Amino acid sequence: MAFRVATTTAKRLAATASRPRFYSQAAAVPASTLTARQSSLPTPDPSADSASAAFVREHAPYMVTTYSRPPPVFVKGEGSYLWDIENRRYLDFTAGIAVNSLGHCDPKFAELIAEQAKTLIHTSNLYYNPWTTALSKLLIEKTLESGAMHDATSVFVCNSGSEANEAGIKFMRKVGKEVDPSGEKVEIVSFYNSFHGRTMGSLSATPNPKYQAPFAPMVPGFRYGTYNDVAGINELVTEKTCGVIVEPIQGEGGVQVATDAFLIALGKRCREVGAVLQYDEIQCGLSRTGAFWAHGRLPKEAHPDILTTAKALGNGFPIGATIVNEKVASQIKVGDHGTTFGGNPLASRLAHYIVSRLADPALQESVVAKGAVFARGLKQLADKYPGLATEIRGRGLILGLQLTEDPSKIIAAARERGLLTITAGTNTLRFVPSLLITEQEIQAGLAILDEAIAATREA
Repeated sequence: MAFRVATTTAKRLAATASRPRFYSQAAAVPASTLTARQSSLPTPDPSADSASAAFVREHAPYMVTTYSRPPPVFVKGEGSYLWDIENRRYLDFTAGIAVNSLGHCDPKFAELIAEQAKTLIHTSNLYYNPWTTALSKLLIEKTLESGAMHDATSVFVCNSGSEANEAGIKFMRKVGKEVDPSGEKVEIVSFYNSFHGRTMGSLSATPNPKYQAPFAPMVPGFRYGTYNDVAGINELVTEKTCGVIVEPIQGEGGVQVATDAFLIALGKRCREVGAVLQYDEIQCGLSRTGAFWAHGRLPKEAHPDILTTAKALGNGFPIGATIVNEKVASQIKVGDHGTTFGGNPLASRLAHYIVSRLADPALQESVVAKGAVFARGLKQLADKYPGLATEIRGRGLILGLQLTEDPSKIIAAARERGLLTITAGTNTLRFVPSLLITEQEIQAGLAILDEAIAATREA
């Protein structure tokens, strides 16, 4: 594939004036050793004198350091592949953290961006536009058709997953005050190892000291329980509980899957005490498990009152949504919540296209089939490295391989061989590729992963 933009940029950036490096340890490696290592790898991490390093030196000082990034600078994507600034190709098992479900730069998606950008981008929510309404209608229709959330009625469209969960948290509190005007029904329950976002409400529902401690104190009124602990539900969810937020599959928490018994018991208890049940399907929803929503297999008594989505909803364009039933919608009045950019015509039109594609039963069947291929391959790796890999978790194309050690060296070794992977929870390799990834690409990626693991055993 010709890639002149990257090579031209690389030449220009190679001459960039130097600044202090922030990411590369290449200078600490003897030149002869570095050259020998790089010559044996298809995509070695860029060296200190590379175009990538020059780019980072020029631009990184102007960015708040909220992330620790590896050296490659990505400039192009297509399908399941990314290319860096030096025109090196990587097979992507991350899909932007479960975002690019249709892969990178889907042609129709790109076409719609250009078309809508020439028509109407933003008006604010003070006015109707054709695409926010169409998206809301489609989300409800496809949710009902799928057999999930049987009483879904309406949608609040916003900009991100954290915003979708913030809306859900506010809606829980509002319903609680209507159910119990005394003001006592305000507690919100979430679970250890969960991740619901980084804004203060969703962060307060994420009981992980790594995320919470720097910003304490949290919003008051949150209680935390043990995921999949059926016996502890009645004590955890009480008459003071206004709502419960839970992920049917904990993505960031290590790809932990909720048992049907746990979610059914949780739904039953919420009905008993008049609490709102919210499913956070931001990572596991929109066909990633092979079903439109991950909870769709459950009986109606376990269906949520609130369902949140984002990530795949925009395939890389910022958008989120909070789907509610009439129990919740009837308590939300004009002025209770809002958003300036959420549901703008551009984002909503793109999401409408994405939902139409991801609701396709044929696509969902393919996700199940490819998930089985992926899981079998991971099982083979686990059998080959019994002291390293201990468990495979997940459904469809949200999978986790539990390791007995920090996966960082394996991730780096895979990257230098042309494969991108990420972690989750404690010592878990997470796999959330494009839903359109081919079986051949899965097999190729697993072969690279095998090589990477082997290389770290030899080190």
